[in-house]
Amino acid sequence: MDARGIISQLRSGQTPSDDALTWFAQGLANGAVSDAQAGAFAMAVCLQGLTVEGRRTLTLAMRDTGDVLTWGLDGPVLDKHSTGGVGDCVSLLLAPALAACGAYVPMISGRGLGHTGGTLDKLEAISGVSTSVSEDHLRQIVRDAGCAIVGATAQIAPADKRLYSVRDVTATVDSLDLITASILSKKLAASPDALVLDVKIGSGAFMKTADQARALAVSLCETANAAGCRTAALITDMNQPLAPALGNALEVAEVMRVLTGGSAAMSTGGPLGEITVALGAEILVQGRLASDIVTGREMIEAALSDGRAAERFERMIAHMGGPADFAARWQDHLPGAEVVRDVAALETGYVAAMNGEALGLAVVSLGGGRMVEGDQIHPGVGISDLVRLGDLVDKGAPLARIHADSEAAADVAETAVRAAIGIADAAPERPSLVHERIS
Repeated sequence: MDARGIISQLRSGQTPSDDALTWFAQGLANGAVSDAQAGAFAMAVCLQGLTVEGRRTLTLAMRDTGDVLTWGLDGPVLDKHSTGGVGDCVSLLLAPALAACGAYVPMISGRGLGHTGGTLDKLEAISGVSTSVSEDHLRQIVRDAGCAIVGATAQIAPADKRLYSVRDVTATVDSLDLITASILSKKLAASPDALVLDVKIGSGAFMKTADQARALAVSLCETANAAGCRTAALITDMNQPLAPALGNALEVAEVMRVLTGGSAAMSTGGPLGEITVALGAEILVQGRLASDIVTGREMIEAALSDGRAAERFERMIAHMGGPADFAARWQDHLPGAEVVRDVAALETGYVAAMNGEALGLAVVSLGGGRMVEGDQIHPGVGISDLVRLGDLVDKGAPLARIHADSEAAADVAETAVRAAIGIADAAPERPSLVHERIS
């Protein structure tokens, strides 16, 4: 095999053979392919694309450059992936709820990216928690708690880690083929029996249009199902944050209010609870733990309402170095901010629009995300008590609450929050939370 020949084929619009794509993936992992060749490969794929079969081959080849986990458990192994949004802490609710329903959930998650928060950063806002665990420790957590939300080890899909770093600096991140291979090479390395995908669309999502979101959902479902993993996707709305809070500790607090608040919390959980139940019902059907969507919804709602999901979450947290009493005393184990202030509305009207990306970037500027790789996260900062689309607010009433480490940072965030929330005389039409189902 020859990297130059493979790149030349791609450049001319031909998809290389399965053997060639497998060789190139191995070369990414073992260093036989140079950075220049990796960049040229990414650009050629970005410009010319792969066939459906080529995309599947590349995905599995990248997966197979590292460890592929095997399980011998008495229930199905299920997983979920979100394409990213703001106030999206669904994984922290869904994983323990699925565990309470009889599934095992080894969820390999990521850090914050751009304006979106990272599931690992949220978990590590809890005192003592580390999301870096060995494979043996991962197995122990999954066996005991039923779920583990952790970072990928260096042995999981090393070809993806290498190719992603090159894509980030060569303007090839937005290739449908490479996005699909990147997401699924890591997800399929955990060997789930079934997978549900949450593909976001709207102002707070990476995918801004229905066509973009649908194309990604179809690509992911086609590839995962062809690889033998039963997969479905929901295209869900991200024109406002899912939770009324953005920021690592603040989002964990919202999760705990749902997990420990009983049925009353579920009935008032808003978009966060609704999307969790919708995704949970879908994956329980795919995983053959529920016969239909209605039954699946009832199972997830019960697990979230009766305390079983909270108990699973607490057990997982303890295994990862966190407090053993987290479900009972979570307020004591989450950090706060030095400055807390309300953002008052300057006029009376209805909340007609929210720029989710701008709100997410406001949290990043507060220190709740990373401006550059290596930045230290401030886990207690962010935005809470955020109004929702369609709310009627009076002049002087709070639109949100800022949590900052300084008055100067709070000033900047307050300006950003005002600019991100549109007030109008008439109430807007509330968007449907689930736009489409793809399988």
